[in-house]
Amino acid sequence: MLVGLHDRGFTDLVAAHVDVWRHPGPENQRPSELAAQTRMTKQALNYLLGQLEELGYLTREADSNDQRSKRVRLTPRGHAATKAIYEIVQEVEAEWEQQMGPRKFGQLRRLLTQLYAITTPTSSPAGADRPSIRP
Repeated sequence: MLVGLHDRGFTDLVAAHVDVWRHPGPENQRPSELAAQTRMTKQALNYLLGQLEELGYLTREADSNDQRSKRVRLTPRGHAATKAIYEIVQEVEAEWEQQMGPRKFGQLRRLLTQLYAITTPTSSPAGADRPSIRP
């Protein structure tokens, strides 16, 4: 991912910055929500947001519904990086599908989607709506 971003001109990004774009992405998210999604501490996430803000990828603005909170807003450069990330993912997936074949790649995609659902934090208490991991 990082090599693809650098190839597209986003040479100021480092690997830690890419984590901020983890699905569903930072746009309109609260920093606390992003921290939970990326499994970072709030302090670490805010440090990265500060760097990305200085680099011109995003801003943190007051939440119109709660003035105590902030919301992340992507700048045009941030939207361009988002578009590049999606393009890179599509290229990698196309390459894998070509190498594995459509059937096996479809199985891989389904399994990874299930794994993501199992391992992604949810807003429900103690992950009540998530399947448990069993041997």
